[in-house]
Amino acid sequence: MAQPQRKLIGQILKEQGFITEAQINQALKIQRDKGGVIGQILKDIGAVNDDAIVTALGIQSGMDTVDLDSIEIPPDVIQKVAFSIASVYKIIPVSFENNVLTVAMAEPHNLDVLDDVRFMLSCEVKGAIASQSSIEAALDKFYARQKENVDAIVKNIEMDTDLEQLDYTHKEGSINLDIQEQISSAPVVKLLNYILVAAIKDQASDIHFEPFEEDFKVRYRVDGVLYDMLPPPRHLASAIISRVKVMSQLNIAETRLPQDGRIQITIGGNPIDMRVSTLPTLFGESVVLRVLDKTVISLDLDRIGLRDDELKSIRSLIEKPHGIVLVTGPTGSGKTTTLYSALNEANDIGVKILTAEDPVEYDLPGIIQVEVNEAIGVTFARCLRSFLRQDPDKMLVGEVRDLETAEIAIRASLTGHLVFSTLHTNDAPSAITRLLDMGVEPYLIAATVEAVVGQRLVRTICVHCKERYEPTEDMLMQLNLTREDVRDKSFFYGKGCDKCNNTGYRGRTAVFEIMQMSDRIRELLSQRASTAAIRQIAREQGMRTMRESGLLKIFDGVSTIEEVVRETLMAG
Repeated sequence: MAQPQRKLIGQILKEQGFITEAQINQALKIQRDKGGVIGQILKDIGAVNDDAIVTALGIQSGMDTVDLDSIEIPPDVIQKVAFSIASVYKIIPVSFENNVLTVAMAEPHNLDVLDDVRFMLSCEVKGAIASQSSIEAALDKFYARQKENVDAIVKNIEMDTDLEQLDYTHKEGSINLDIQEQISSAPVVKLLNYILVAAIKDQASDIHFEPFEEDFKVRYRVDGVLYDMLPPPRHLASAIISRVKVMSQLNIAETRLPQDGRIQITIGGNPIDMRVSTLPTLFGESVVLRVLDKTVISLDLDRIGLRDDELKSIRSLIEKPHGIVLVTGPTGSGKTTTLYSALNEANDIGVKILTAEDPVEYDLPGIIQVEVNEAIGVTFARCLRSFLRQDPDKMLVGEVRDLETAEIAIRASLTGHLVFSTLHTNDAPSAITRLLDMGVEPYLIAATVEAVVGQRLVRTICVHCKERYEPTEDMLMQLNLTREDVRDKSFFYGKGCDKCNNTGYRGRTAVFEIMQMSDRIRELLSQRASTAAIRQIAREQGMRTMRESGLLKIFDGVSTIEEVVRETLMAG
């Protein structure tokens, strides 16, 4: 039987006497012209208030409405939901009866929120409707002194004497029954859930679980820098790590070999992928989770840090019919993000794009992506050979690791394909000598390589605590500048605030050097000239080095002297 059609918000508001037909038509016209949600548009034009919208949402979704401003919620109900979860999901617990927790929420159609909270709290969860503003006010009111953090959870666990008596030692080829029972125990699940939610909220790129002889460290990497959390009790190390392995469908009985897996969870309606890597150590398994959150990474060329002239150069490269474009830099320098952004730009119904990656980090709609698996013979070189029979226009090869991959990439380029790839070198000019060292013939490099893009990531100053300051002579000396050079320049730093965890930085941006191939550089190639000679000619022809790009970030008030000095080298 067909499901009854859900009433529209505008229709409900009209039936309830909140708005007129003319106001609906006005709002619909605005929605057609500018987009947006009809309820918010009606609020913006002054036709309705929050209370009317909440009432209509409640009727539409079949949920009760709650006036958070006028009710008192018992402390034991508030304590059912940690502040971290309540603030991330924008919910307020309002009652708990017969093992059913009712939570107020502003978006009743986001049912993923209820599913996530059920998973975290291990009880039935029911939704109720409240306005966004009342939920924000209630978070401040009810959680003012109860902002739970990992410290509080750890203290509660440490008070649980039963857990201290558990034997978490592994037996060869099997797992102790105590661990099997405790992997899903409330304290372990609660602590791990908190760690994951807090890491995602802080936009961490990696989460490290590290067992040592006397303690068990948990660290986050945020904007490229590792930060310690308060360490959980050492005796919970095996249970927490085993819980991670269960979630990533790894063999918890196997503790002697490295394993790789993945966890897929949904936080606040956003799907988040975590790559899991385990490593046997002297004191247990070390586990690192790589957090792949699409809401944090912007795969847009306009937003990765390119200046206008650099953006123009990159776009001209993307439009080339054939050739090789290399992106270089160390691990964690943002090469994948740059390449994905370029592919997104090139992605069109009339263009076929294939990628070979190790591993595939983000799913790109409309692009065919292949994951390299060398254990079964699916190498970059083998993928590239198959790609040539798949009628592609553009290709991404995750990395040129050896001569075989380089030669097939060159062949692909010579047969009319545009190939993007990465190399691990310190700067753009070094990529040419790296290819020569691999054994690639100079004439082939000259015929196919169109450009090399070198890059690094620098942390950006937190906009909430940004302040102007005067650098010292020593600071300027690190940049090889004099006071006269910066007479009309401004310098900024982040003082540190709650928004940036008192680091003074929030987010990262890339600094680039783009070396376009020219006849002069190709001539140097044929002479097997040194990296220094290639760099000199590239600079004479207009290449801006990473250090020079970093200086522009400093003068623009985007980053600091310390960051640019740390991440870039003085040009030779």
